[in-house]
Amino acid sequence: MEYVETKFVTFCQPPNELVLKSGFKLGPITIAYETYGQLNKDKSNAILVFHALTGDAHAAGFHKDVKKPGWWDDMIGPGKAFDTNKYFIISSNVLGGCKGTTGPSSINPKTEKPYGLSFPMVTIEDMVAAQKLLVEYLGIKKLLCVAGGSMGGLQAIIWAVNYPDLMNSCILVATNTRHTAQQIALHEVARQAIMSDPDWQNGDYYGKSIPVRGLSLSRMIGHITYMSEQSMEEKFGRKLIGKEKLGYDFSHDFEVENYLKYRAGNFVQRFDANSYLYLSKTLDYFDLAADYNGDLTKAFASAKCSFLVISFTSDWLYPSYQSKQMVKALKANDLDVSDIEINSSYGHDAFLVEVEGQSKLISHYLARIEKQNTHGKR
Repeated sequence: MEYVETKFVTFCQPPNELVLKSGFKLGPITIAYETYGQLNKDKSNAILVFHALTGDAHAAGFHKDVKKPGWWDDMIGPGKAFDTNKYFIISSNVLGGCKGTTGPSSINPKTEKPYGLSFPMVTIEDMVAAQKLLVEYLGIKKLLCVAGGSMGGLQAIIWAVNYPDLMNSCILVATNTRHTAQQIALHEVARQAIMSDPDWQNGDYYGKSIPVRGLSLSRMIGHITYMSEQSMEEKFGRKLIGKEKLGYDFSHDFEVENYLKYRAGNFVQRFDANSYLYLSKTLDYFDLAADYNGDLTKAFASAKCSFLVISFTSDWLYPSYQSKQMVKALKANDLDVSDIEINSSYGHDAFLVEVEGQSKLISHYLARIEKQNTHGKR
């Protein structure tokens, strides 16, 4: 087995810091990234993929001594949707994250202590600006495609509207252009769970006790929103945990209770609480049409590339109607748009587990884009 490794590169050494949307100057910035496949001679086969809220740069393959593959391993690899026999895939951890890219848990060079809450608020635009530095560092002048699901889709959107000449196509999966009041409310409850944990210590918990209880509860809340009622019923129903009757106490009786506890336990071992606060707020701040009085058509006016928009019938967190609104705005700009809604019971998680349907759509779409790109050079 050929293992993959996470690589690191540092940009924006002072005084040449990255100017964030807020006006804050941040530097140096380290970016963690992985690549899969080979970059061709003219560097025209590169695809940049983006992770969701709690993802990281490890999108595919295996690290040494780690049994679990990357988060989109079913989609990235030889013969898969993002075929590494054809394409060069790049995945990076977002700015504000906690898996190698500069974020709240990183050391602030001015204080030689972790940033904590002194880390500036980052936006999706800031994440993309950092990714652009990485693409330039790799010597790639134009991407064949940018692609992502959920928060990854927001990054792909910003690439398409802020850097329209730097990609040929854009794949948006289970995403939207702004958070609704309900989505913001769910995130706020999750944030309050973390901040009400005494071990959070106003974000200054590094080297001390991490806010396990608050972060666990946040993960439980989040995971419920990623599934659908049907998928939870099919997977758990009212099954009991190794018992024949109810205990009539506050121990775990139901399998679904045990499942949420298990997922939360794994999560607190791999993710930083402050990063969860920052990145969830980043999502809530995102509103593509805010500067255009809510007019999505105007918001997409600068885009030039082709789009594939995929949504799922049971996704109640990022429902299909939001994708339809986006598609309508894209078509109003006379852009090449393919809009597919996949019938799935997996809820928002469908973008990670509904492999067969997505694979056919994406592989055919990329083949068409590649063909157009090749003909365009002649």
